[in-house]
Amino acid sequence: MTLLYLGADHAGFALKERLKQYLESKGFLIRDFGAWEYDKNDDYPDYAIPVAEMTVRTKGKGILVCGSAEGIAIAANKVRGARAVPVWDVASAKLSRSHNDANILCLAGGKTVTRAKGIGLSLPKAKKIVDAWLATPFSSEQRHLRRLKKIEHYENR
Repeated sequence: MTLLYLGADHAGFALKERLKQYLESKGFLIRDFGAWEYDKNDDYPDYAIPVAEMTVRTKGKGILVCGSAEGIAIAANKVRGARAVPVWDVASAKLSRSHNDANILCLAGGKTVTRAKGIGLSLPKAKKIVDAWLATPFSSEQRHLRRLKKIEHYENR
Protein backbone atom coordinates (compact mmCIF):
# COMPACT_ATOMS: atom_id res chain seq x y z
CA MET A 1 0.00 0.00 0.00
CA THR A 2 1.18 3.49 -0.83
CA LEU A 3 1.34 6.06 1.95
CA LEU A 4 0.23 9.61 1.17
CA TYR A 5 0.57 12.69 3.35
CA LEU A 6 -2.40 15.07 3.43
CA GLY A 7 -2.95 18.52 4.84
CA ALA A 8 -5.33 21.42 4.43
CA ASP A 9 -6.35 24.67 6.02
CA HIS A 10 -9.95 25.75 6.61
CA ALA A 11 -10.54 26.61 2.95
CA GLY A 12 -9.34 23.18 1.85
CA PHE A 13 -10.67 21.17 4.77
CA ALA A 14 -13.86 19.87 3.15
CA LEU A 15 -12.12 18.81 -0.06
CA LYS A 16 -9.28 17.15 1.87
CA GLU A 17 -11.75 15.13 3.91
CA ARG A 18 -13.56 13.95 0.79
CA LEU A 19 -10.31 13.11 -1.00
CA LYS A 20 -9.08 11.23 2.07
CA GLN A 21 -12.16 8.98 1.96
CA TYR A 22 -11.75 8.51 -1.78
CA LEU A 23 -8.05 7.61 -1.53
CA GLU A 24 -8.60 5.23 1.38
CA SER A 25 -11.31 3.49 -0.64
CA LYS A 26 -8.70 2.97 -3.37
CA GLY A 27 -6.31 1.33 -0.90
CA PHE A 28 -3.98 4.22 -0.07
CA LEU A 29 -2.74 4.66 3.47
CA ILE A 30 -3.20 8.24 4.62
CA ARG A 31 -1.31 10.22 7.21
CA ASP A 32 -3.38 13.31 7.82
CA PHE A 33 -1.48 16.33 9.15
CA GLY A 34 -4.69 18.31 9.66
CA ALA A 35 -6.70 20.34 9.84
CA TRP A 36 -8.83 17.83 11.68
CA GLU A 37 -11.77 20.20 12.04
CA TYR A 38 -12.95 23.35 10.34
CA ASP A 39 -11.34 26.46 11.91
CA LYS A 40 -11.74 29.61 9.85
CA ASN A 41 -8.75 31.17 11.65
CA ASP A 42 -6.13 28.50 10.93
CA ASP A 43 -3.15 29.12 8.65
CA TYR A 44 -1.98 27.03 5.68
CA PRO A 45 1.76 27.05 6.60
CA ASP A 46 0.88 25.03 9.72
CA TYR A 47 -0.13 22.13 7.44
CA ALA A 48 2.03 22.72 4.37
CA ILE A 49 5.37 22.65 6.13
CA PRO A 50 4.91 19.37 8.08
CA VAL A 51 3.52 17.62 4.99
CA ALA A 52 6.43 18.90 2.90
CA GLU A 53 9.00 17.88 5.52
CA MET A 54 7.62 14.34 5.77
CA THR A 55 7.26 14.03 2.00
CA VAL A 56 10.88 15.00 1.46
CA ARG A 57 12.18 12.91 4.39
CA THR A 58 10.48 9.74 3.16
CA LYS A 59 10.72 10.46 -0.59
CA GLY A 60 6.96 10.10 -0.61
CA LYS A 61 4.05 12.07 -2.01
CA GLY A 62 1.82 14.65 -0.42
CA ILE A 63 -1.43 16.37 -1.24
CA LEU A 64 -2.24 19.80 0.17
CA VAL A 65 -5.42 21.83 -0.14
CA CYS A 66 -6.12 25.49 0.59
CA GLY A 67 -8.51 28.00 -0.91
CA SER A 68 -6.50 28.73 -4.05
CA ALA A 69 -3.75 26.05 -3.97
CA GLU A 70 -1.23 28.85 -4.28
CA GLY A 71 -0.46 29.85 -0.70
CA ILE A 72 -0.06 26.30 0.48
CA ALA A 73 2.29 25.58 -2.46
CA ILE A 74 4.42 28.61 -1.62
CA ALA A 75 4.72 27.48 2.00
CA ALA A 76 5.52 23.86 1.08
CA ASN A 77 8.20 24.95 -1.36
CA LYS A 78 10.14 26.61 1.47
CA VAL A 79 11.14 23.08 2.52
CA ARG A 80 14.32 22.00 0.75
CA GLY A 81 13.52 19.20 -1.65
CA ALA A 82 9.82 19.93 -1.87
CA ARG A 83 8.44 20.32 -5.38
CA ALA A 84 4.90 21.46 -4.65
CA VAL A 85 2.70 22.43 -7.58
CA PRO A 86 -0.72 24.06 -7.72
CA VAL A 87 -2.67 22.11 -10.32
CA TRP A 88 -6.00 22.94 -11.92
CA ASP A 89 -6.39 20.27 -14.61
CA VAL A 90 -5.38 16.74 -15.59
CA ALA A 91 -2.86 17.85 -18.23
CA SER A 92 -0.94 19.95 -15.70
CA ALA A 93 -1.07 17.12 -13.19
CA LYS A 94 0.58 14.75 -15.65
CA LEU A 95 3.23 17.27 -16.72
CA SER A 96 4.08 18.17 -13.13
CA ARG A 97 4.94 14.54 -12.50
CA SER A 98 6.51 13.52 -15.82
CA HIS A 99 8.63 16.64 -16.33
CA ASN A 100 9.14 18.04 -12.82
CA ASP A 101 8.90 14.98 -10.57
CA ALA A 102 6.52 16.99 -8.35
CA ASN A 103 6.20 15.36 -4.97
CA ILE A 104 3.39 17.50 -3.55
CA LEU A 105 0.11 18.17 -5.31
CA CYS A 106 -1.66 21.36 -4.26
CA LEU A 107 -5.36 21.77 -4.94
CA ALA A 108 -7.85 24.59 -4.57
CA GLY A 109 -10.60 23.69 -2.16
CA GLY A 110 -12.17 27.12 -1.78
CA LYS A 111 -15.27 26.17 -3.69
CA THR A 112 -16.07 23.29 -1.35
CA VAL A 113 -16.41 25.67 1.60
CA THR A 114 -17.17 29.15 0.31
CA ARG A 115 -18.91 28.36 -2.96
CA ALA A 116 -17.11 31.42 -4.29
CA LYS A 117 -17.45 31.76 -8.03
CA GLY A 118 -14.30 30.68 -9.82
CA ILE A 119 -12.49 29.45 -6.72
CA GLY A 120 -11.88 25.82 -5.95
CA LEU A 121 -12.30 22.49 -7.62
CA SER A 122 -15.34 20.25 -7.65
CA LEU A 123 -14.83 16.85 -6.06
CA PRO A 124 -15.14 14.99 -9.40
CA LYS A 125 -12.52 17.22 -11.03
CA ALA A 126 -10.22 16.96 -8.01
CA LYS A 127 -10.48 13.15 -8.13
CA LYS A 128 -9.48 13.13 -11.81
CA ILE A 129 -6.49 15.37 -11.10
CA VAL A 130 -5.37 13.25 -8.12
CA ASP A 131 -5.74 10.01 -10.10
CA ALA A 132 -3.71 11.39 -13.01
CA TRP A 133 -1.03 12.81 -10.73
CA LEU A 134 -0.62 9.59 -8.76
CA ALA A 135 -0.57 7.42 -11.89
CA THR A 136 2.03 9.46 -13.80
CA PRO A 137 5.68 8.49 -13.30
CA PHE A 138 8.65 10.82 -13.65
CA SER A 139 10.06 10.47 -17.16
CA SER A 140 13.72 10.50 -16.04
CA GLU A 141 14.64 12.14 -19.34
CA GLN A 142 18.06 13.77 -19.21
CA ARG A 143 16.74 17.30 -19.74
CA HIS A 144 14.38 16.95 -16.78
CA LEU A 145 17.04 15.38 -14.58
CA ARG A 146 19.42 18.20 -15.50
CA ARG A 147 16.88 20.85 -14.51
CA LEU A 148 16.09 19.19 -11.20
CA LYS A 149 19.82 18.93 -10.44
CA LYS A 150 20.15 22.69 -10.98
CA ILE A 151 17.36 23.30 -8.48
CA GLU A 152 18.94 20.88 -6.02
CA HIS A 153 22.31 22.59 -6.47
CA TYR A 154 20.78 25.96 -5.67
CA GLU A 155 18.95 24.58 -2.61
CA ASN A 156 22.21 23.13 -1.28
CA ARG A 157 24.18 26.39 -1.54
